[in-house]
Amino acid sequence: MKHDVKDESLAAQGALRIEWAEKNMPVLRSIRERFEKEKPLAGIRLGACLHVTTETANLVKTLAAGGAEVALCASNPLSTQDDVAASIAADGAASVFAIRGIDRDGYYGHIEATLDIKPHITMDDGADLVSTIHGDRSDGLAEVIGGTEETTTGVIRLRSMENDGVLAYPIIAVNDARTKHLFDNRYGTGQSTMDGILRATNLLFAGSTVVIAGYGWCGRGVAMRASGMGARVIVVEVDALRGLEAVMDGYQVMPIAEAAGIGDVFITVTGDTQVIRVEHFEAMKDGAIVCNSGHFNVEIDLENLSKIAKSRRLVRPMVEEFTLADGKRINVIGEGRLVNLAAAEGHPAVVMDMSFANQALCSEHLVKHAKELERKVYSVPDDIDDHVARLKLASLGVSIDRLTEAQEAYLASWKAGT
Repeated sequence: MKHDVKDESLAAQGALRIEWAEKNMPVLRSIRERFEKEKPLAGIRLGACLHVTTETANLVKTLAAGGAEVALCASNPLSTQDDVAASIAADGAASVFAIRGIDRDGYYGHIEATLDIKPHITMDDGADLVSTIHGDRSDGLAEVIGGTEETTTGVIRLRSMENDGVLAYPIIAVNDARTKHLFDNRYGTGQSTMDGILRATNLLFAGSTVVIAGYGWCGRGVAMRASGMGARVIVVEVDALRGLEAVMDGYQVMPIAEAAGIGDVFITVTGDTQVIRVEHFEAMKDGAIVCNSGHFNVEIDLENLSKIAKSRRLVRPMVEEFTLADGKRINVIGEGRLVNLAAAEGHPAVVMDMSFANQALCSEHLVKHAKELERKVYSVPDDIDDHVARLKLASLGVSIDRLTEAQEAYLASWKAGT
């Protein structure tokens, strides 16, 4: 297996952390046991661009157990856990190309290396792998039967490609599975975002004012956790229904221009660009903390913040202080990249268990059904979503009821009345 990792001597440390995560991923473990027997991915080359974490390592092991040849690269320059990458390289489960803190050229070089295997299936987190194979590496398109996408930002990009008629193969939007976005996005992002901010700053949330830009599932989760820790929460939205929902959930809702002078901590979770801009930085309090828990580092306008700053320095390992002309200081965590991965360890394994179970099962689904699919973005099949939920409940020792025949007939009938 080829690889490009930071330090191969970290492999043993990474193996222990991967083992720890596996203990909290019973659904994926049960799928791996079946994959080892049935080999549903035999002969399949799979190129994955994901956050290289302990949970991802367990997904890679599952795919390899199913017979796939896997090549893995990082989907974010600051999300790689170097000991995990070293462990994957050492045990030979996949070719791995991931180094924490790599520059832009190196990042795309790793994507190119992943595409060198000419994958039959792409597995993406943000659609960088897909956009590259549709661009400079279109020579590999003929081999691809389908792909999967892990996150909201990637699904938005892929639906845009579909609408423009340029998507060359079917993609399953794993992000949209109920067992993914209802848990991973809400509980995973909510907790891990708080974890990243706390590790980076040692901030006390109680009594602080936290401004959250975006009230999708991730924003809901962040708001829930910030409020639970005693913060006053302000939500910024452009969608009327989401803004109304935030009001009904008990939060203040206002434009970012108004919130800029009030907040102590600003967290973007929109998936869009330039959410926090120069005019907002200039209105912030001295010492304001700014971070992003969306996908890419474009939500905070760091380029123009750098231009208006008279100086900048690293004041803590993941915190950069920008001093403006009037002496005001703005603190940015993790270079504006995913704060939960740049400054912490990402989502807990217990929620990634469901997300990556969907990834594994959707890969199997593509092998069986890709020829029947059009060049579109598809939802995760309901039977896969339901199966993952039932496996998760079983792993928790929880049972639920089933409808009786009479109940099923009643729900399916229009004739029965009061």
